[in-house]
Amino acid sequence: MNDTTQTTPATAPEKPVLLQPDNHNKKYEALFVEIDSGQIKLPMFQREFVWEKEQSAKLIDSILKGFPIGTFIFWKTKEELRSYKEVGNHKLPETDKGDYVQYILDGQQRITSLYAIRKGIRITKDGKVVDYRDIFINLDHDPENDEQIVVTEQQAGKRYVSVHRVLTSQVTDLLDEFPARETLKKIEFYKNKLTNYDFSTITIKDYPIEVACEVFSRINTGGKSLTVFEIMVAKTYDEIKKFDLVEKYELLRDGSDSKKECLAVAKFETLPESTIMQCVAAITLRAVRSRDILKIRRETFIDKWAPMEASLFMAIDFIRSELRVPVSQLVPYPALVVPLVYFFNATANKKPSKTQVQLLEQFFYWAGLTERYGSSTESKMSEDFNKMDAIAKSVGPVYPSTELSISAQRIAETWFSSGNGYCKSILCLLAYQQPKSFDTNGLVILDNSNLKIATSRNYHHFFPKAYLESVGKGQQPNLIANITLIDGYSNKHRIGKRAPSDYISKFANTNDTLAATLKTHLVQDIEGYGVIADDYTLFIEQRSKAIADALNAKLLSTANVVELEVDQVASLEPVAVLMSTAPIAG
Repeated sequence: MNDTTQTTPATAPEKPVLLQPDNHNKKYEALFVEIDSGQIKLPMFQREFVWEKEQSAKLIDSILKGFPIGTFIFWKTKEELRSYKEVGNHKLPETDKGDYVQYILDGQQRITSLYAIRKGIRITKDGKVVDYRDIFINLDHDPENDEQIVVTEQQAGKRYVSVHRVLTSQVTDLLDEFPARETLKKIEFYKNKLTNYDFSTITIKDYPIEVACEVFSRINTGGKSLTVFEIMVAKTYDEIKKFDLVEKYELLRDGSDSKKECLAVAKFETLPESTIMQCVAAITLRAVRSRDILKIRRETFIDKWAPMEASLFMAIDFIRSELRVPVSQLVPYPALVVPLVYFFNATANKKPSKTQVQLLEQFFYWAGLTERYGSSTESKMSEDFNKMDAIAKSVGPVYPSTELSISAQRIAETWFSSGNGYCKSILCLLAYQQPKSFDTNGLVILDNSNLKIATSRNYHHFFPKAYLESVGKGQQPNLIANITLIDGYSNKHRIGKRAPSDYISKFANTNDTLAATLKTHLVQDIEGYGVIADDYTLFIEQRSKAIADALNAKLLSTANVVELEVDQVASLEPVAVLMSTAPIAG
């Protein structure tokens, strides 16, 4: 049996019939009647939805001059999306369940700005209160010329009227303030210009959410698509169940007073939103493509959130405790978490057996060292669910034999990059050794913030760059075999550009177990590794061999794998159970 076998639906889902867009015009008042009645809503696609006053003033100025201001596009649907509940200090109305709603796909900022002016809304932004009543028409300007007649600041000696007052007052109400007949006629002219302006609108009705979101992406983000997370935020919102994906994700990442278990506490806060979406899809559909995630029904997604969280923390605990990788920044690919979440969900979050631990460790290092998720991640991840099914039965997956052996020569030739899957797998191996501080033999504390880039504080060149440059032999210091994980203070203040023989001898004065300390960095013998003689070539050769030996032990560590007869394998369907080609220890 091949472990890349994929299950496919018996029949492909039918494509929905898309109705032709409906083109028509709306008057100013009609737009706001529909907003006030809950018929038009502002979907929360994580975008700033209200313009600054200056931009809003220019919009009103364009309307008064009869300029086109673009088309508003609405998505008419019975889908319930996450939408804004209020604009500034003004609460927006609810819509009855089952009623059609028009979500604004294009024109959100224009419509909300017009609405804010019409309602006289105040919005607090960056600690400052923005009052949309303070947008004025300069009554001393001629609307026929090119000068902007709508402003946000009043100048002394000129006459102004608030756009909000023009829209909400009868002209006769302004007699006391503007007794001149010509001025009142001008105000009435402006009011008619605003209220009778024809706003061009297009309505698309009953489009699937992914199509509607594609429309939104193309017209709002200059070709940059909305992320799957942003779409699912809108799609999965459920007020009755109090499910808001943004809040759920932030709680998962940061925790709260009542929820202590979170990614930040586990030091896995760098897992991106996309990976969390894939985790939900993995345990729901056994598929993680974007289009698969978007097909998950709201109710199903909500129901799967808690099980996903439980399996995610089991996967993280496994990485931290069994693989001894203490922080997410070291994991070769964030996507590597997804198959592990699938595994723990499939095994009811049980503690894995010794055999399963070995097989999961083998998979982890194989995926990282082969840079498996460097491209075509979604399809490869789906294949790897078959490997997880096999491991769930304590059966070793099939791997190409050439991918289960690492050469010391390749390690010796590999430049260090903190973003490369191959290098990060080696860093995981170094972290597994639980490296100790050179000066005190205390455990080195690793932190995501100190591991982001190759120059970060936890990365130390055992033969310092500055030292190798000073000896002038043209040797390349930035090799993965020259990297150790140490505390940032020692790296900067105790070592600097000193020769290894120099700083190691000084550390020996304060650390009487230095030889054992260095072994936690896979430096087995300071003399045999060229440390005493400052022999960089010998050091790279010997340390590369030590790293390769340790990696190969993990890639081939499949002791006590349960071998199944052919009829036993068949009985395990539909889970894909596959025999390992790796040698069996013992």
